[in-house]
Amino acid sequence: MVAAEKALWFIESHYGEPLSLAAIAELAGVSAFHLARLFPAMTGYSVVRYLRARRLSEAARRLADGAPDILELAMSCGYGSHEAFTRAFGEQFGMSPSRVREQGSLAGVALIEPWRTADGAAVALEEPRLMRDGMRLVAGVGCRYASDETQGIPAQWQRLSLQHPALLRRERTPFGVFCNSDDEGRFEYIAGVDVQDFGGLDPALATLRLPAREYVVATHHGHISAIRRTWQAFVGDWLPRSGLQVADAPEFEKYSPGFDDATGVGDVEIWLPLRTF
Repeated sequence: MVAAEKALWFIESHYGEPLSLAAIAELAGVSAFHLARLFPAMTGYSVVRYLRARRLSEAARRLADGAPDILELAMSCGYGSHEAFTRAFGEQFGMSPSRVREQGSLAGVALIEPWRTADGAAVALEEPRLMRDGMRLVAGVGCRYASDETQGIPAQWQRLSLQHPALLRRERTPFGVFCNSDDEGRFEYIAGVDVQDFGGLDPALATLRLPAREYVVATHHGHISAIRRTWQAFVGDWLPRSGLQVADAPEFEKYSPGFDDATGVGDVEIWLPLRTF
């Protein structure tokens, strides 16, 4: 099912762009025919139906938040007219876009949430290493999650790219930061980049100061859709045997310069903060 997982990641991180079954299959490394058989076996949806449902679900969220221009929203979802968008929206949710906007909530709207892939086989983890990192400032798009509901993360990176393109200058390093956890296991994830200072940034952006400290670092190789397996091998297997103690502080994923956000392939480092005594 690896190809279907790659396709899911690509859809979740690019659904705001024009996509076709052929393009998704190419990025997943299989033929369109093969993907058309694999994808429903894992999700219960065809590729096209899942893509349409996810676009409409995200559009419903924006409408509930008061999106002012339904035609602009329709265009961003790949519809050529207000009428076509309204018809598709009604078929999906049983109500009109204007009604969702007027009620200002998602009450009665059965959203299609991002599909969560299975954990799959364990990965062979390279020996983690101890590192010290200096103080960093990170700015990006933040969202809160429960520990077992992180499938919306790829869409955060897409929002960062679409809504804040000036942040993604080539010389900046992308960081995915896990922070601000609570007693119920929920946390904030910030899809962002390192910045020199917070002055002049869009106030809607989430910001975080990471102090200088010691970390233990593992590297995930291959496709980003399988990074949960590296986390599991690192935190669930290697860490308990290491004798190290992790601090109650932000942890993060650091994307390598060679990471390709179009294909999802490239190295990603996982940085866990260590307790100091």
